[in-house]
Amino acid sequence: MRSVYIIFFYITFFVVTGYSQWQPDIRLTNANGFSTNSELTSSGSSLHAVWQDTRDGNTEIFYKRSTNEGINWEADVQLTNIPNGKSLPTISATGSSVHIVWYENRTGTNDFEIYYKRSTDMGVTWEADVRLTNSAGVSSYPIIKSEASAVNVIWSDTRSGGSGIYYKRSTDGGNSWSDDTLLNDTTGTSSLASLTTTGSNLHLAWSDYRNDGDYEIYYKRSTNGGISWSADTRLTNELRISESPAITSNSNEVHITWVDLRDSNINSEVYYKRSTDNGSTWGPDTRLTVYAHAMNPAILLSGAIVHLSWHNSTGSEIHYRRSLNSGSSWETGIQLSSSFSGAYQPNIAVTGSKAHIIWHDVRNGSTNSELYYDFNPTGNAIGITNISTEMPEVYILSQNYPNPFNPVTNIQFAIPVAGFVKLTVFDMLGREVENLVNKNMNAGTYLAEWNASNYPSGIFFYRLVSDDFSEVKKMILVK
Repeated sequence: MRSVYIIFFYITFFVVTGYSQWQPDIRLTNANGFSTNSELTSSGSSLHAVWQDTRDGNTEIFYKRSTNEGINWEADVQLTNIPNGKSLPTISATGSSVHIVWYENRTGTNDFEIYYKRSTDMGVTWEADVRLTNSAGVSSYPIIKSEASAVNVIWSDTRSGGSGIYYKRSTDGGNSWSDDTLLNDTTGTSSLASLTTTGSNLHLAWSDYRNDGDYEIYYKRSTNGGISWSADTRLTNELRISESPAITSNSNEVHITWVDLRDSNINSEVYYKRSTDNGSTWGPDTRLTVYAHAMNPAILLSGAIVHLSWHNSTGSEIHYRRSLNSGSSWETGIQLSSSFSGAYQPNIAVTGSKAHIIWHDVRNGSTNSELYYDFNPTGNAIGITNISTEMPEVYILSQNYPNPFNPVTNIQFAIPVAGFVKLTVFDMLGREVENLVNKNMNAGTYLAEWNASNYPSGIFFYRLVSDDFSEVKKMILVK
């Protein structure tokens, strides 16, 4: 019986300790004016942040990056310099390519269009802006998602009257683009869309007031890379507003969160639901907050871990909650920020075992909004298991299994002495695509799980480095 208590204590201690290891806030910007509407993405061990900024009098698009999982951040980079309004930049990265979209009225007072910019060297240099739309109406609120050479963009557009969701794609990394496509079945009723991609599967969620002016959450998908799309599916059916959806996915699962007024006309709560069959059917709505006055939820799926963040409209602090079992149950939510003035619009990314969140914050004065950042070094570390504490005699890196695999594989390794260990996955071009282990570890035998649902079929390599040991092996992803 005593051993059961010991095991229970170990599991409880590990979960609570890992969950509570969020670090003190880090201020990422320090400039006059407003740094707002930030978004964060990752590629390998690199983090890429984009935001809009008024430090020079105009609203311009700025960028910065970290190449070591948020330990150090490089200087701010101004990506635009044209005296007009620019808003809501979003960012996506895959391999060495970083893609950004935003909307602005560059050519006329009310001529808002979608613009695109990319870097093919991990954000070191940037190509010229590309105008993606030429609409008679207002094109706004863009979202971009990339994977390998596929780049997908959605946005809100009034060209057909009211507000519709439009889509275009590039199959060559942003060199050329398809025509604009209207996605939702009813124009003039859509708002605040969100997009996620996994291979050839694209999942779209948005809020829509086609039903008697009552905003509800709608969903549709493409299973062939955006060539064709399913019919609109209504996911909520409540008397009050359901809006601001955020969506994330892997090869089989799709997870959606949103804010909902069904429990009170003045108190919005965070709700959640999931599909385990690639969006064909959906589970029930799950309420994840109580008296939260929640706004702007963000969600990210990494393996079996679901990361969720939002800010509350009363007190305006950043909150976070996590599921370790693909949304079946949820840990207790925690408050991450200590602004006491206003923290808004969180955005989530992961690298290896780390979870990262960025937001904008007015703690430095109501006329000086700055970007803040926080991370948890073990917040995404469920994929590493210590399978033996017996001390190995030598370093061992085993062949992954299964191999070939789709989309999850296991990598076993052994280290004979305590020390710093790094286990990294690379693609055929030698680009780091995933950092599975990057920390000090005790001697023992470990099992690392890699979920490659966000990567295309192909050959990958994994490398174990510790002390004076280094070894590389090959694995094959087949989808």
